[in-house]
Amino acid sequence: MIQKGDITRQLILEHATALASQVGLEGLSFGRLAEDLDLSKSGLFAHFKSLQGLQMKVLEHAAERFTETVIRPALKAPRGEPRLRAIFDRWRRWPKESRMAGGCFFVAAATELDDRPGPARDLLVSQQKDWLETLAGVVRSAIAEGHFHRRVDPEQFVYELYGLMLAYHYSVRLLNDPKADRRAETAFESLMQRAKA
Repeated sequence: MIQKGDITRQLILEHATALASQVGLEGLSFGRLAEDLDLSKSGLFAHFKSLQGLQMKVLEHAAERFTETVIRPALKAPRGEPRLRAIFDRWRRWPKESRMAGGCFFVAAATELDDRPGPARDLLVSQQKDWLETLAGVVRSAIAEGHFHRRVDPEQFVYELYGLMLAYHYSVRLLNDPKADRRAETAFESLMQRAKA
């Protein structure tokens, strides 16, 4: 049976993650969350023990949402090229499907934490390395399935794909480029064609 405290904690994390996508992890405060959610500061503190504890849980929650929205559904596609295409498609839709006003939570967090040593940065780095390794594994499966030629360097492919997605994010969010989707698709197809056997 789900406890009331678990539901409250989930609601807090949903709101805090959406808020952090706009104001950053450093912009989170128990006072703001208490006001937004009509909860007491002491009640919020009881859930997370510290602001750093809240930030860490928000990072974990965002990663869980990304896994549920992008990774798990994409991994249901057949191995190799179809799976990679599913990842690209779902990853591109992630900022909208996450329903976070600030767009991609992880781009915002990376910009905020890139030069701030500490547990939150360490966790974000670990999460991103795990994601890069997941992508590299999918590229390796495309090589094993014969979809990509054996000379493909999975890490280089992932580096270029990641760069493509960052360019896409900035084109959509910052530049409001109406051609961003088409440009991302063109860049992805170019990357795929170079890798094909």
